[in-house]
Amino acid sequence: MLSKEISFVWAEDLQGNIGYKGKLPWRLPNDLKFFKEVTSYKPIVMGRKTFESFPNLLPNRLHVVLTRNQQLKTLYRDNPQVIVYNSVEDIKKWMNKLQVPEVCIIGGAEIFDIFVDSVTKLYRTQVNHVFNGDTKMIPIDYDMFNLVLQINGKTDKKNIYPHTFQIFKKKEVNYTH
Repeated sequence: MLSKEISFVWAEDLQGNIGYKGKLPWRLPNDLKFFKEVTSYKPIVMGRKTFESFPNLLPNRLHVVLTRNQQLKTLYRDNPQVIVYNSVEDIKKWMNKLQVPEVCIIGGAEIFDIFVDSVTKLYRTQVNHVFNGDTKMIPIDYDMFNLVLQINGKTDKKNIYPHTFQIFKKKEVNYTH
């Protein structure tokens, strides 16, 4: 168990699709704004494919990449905005030592799966449309979470798909004997 808030941050369509050919299947500036608000000034943990899907490094965030690719570690060894880990054990040790209240896991599906037993908070954008997708979000047991906030996103010329922002917190477990 990790000692801080572990959050998942993602957007999915009505069929659970989160990616298509290494990119988001939709264009939704409101979701990008929400993602920025949630993740700014927090470490963001991702796999190599998610990392490589960014056009540039995201400002005001520490990028933590879990990959078996050794070249990535060499490429970013002198960049203080990127840390590359090659094992789950190493990244979990790093997370436990980290002096921040929250770490954001941002994908892809394999990375979400690694941390599903540790997640305490969910930031989900539900895109109310169906898209072509080749990557789905992992199953989440929503019975273990309370929905604490839900906001309908505004649709307009730039945000043509209806969408909803949701925040869930893990339910407290009371052990009584």
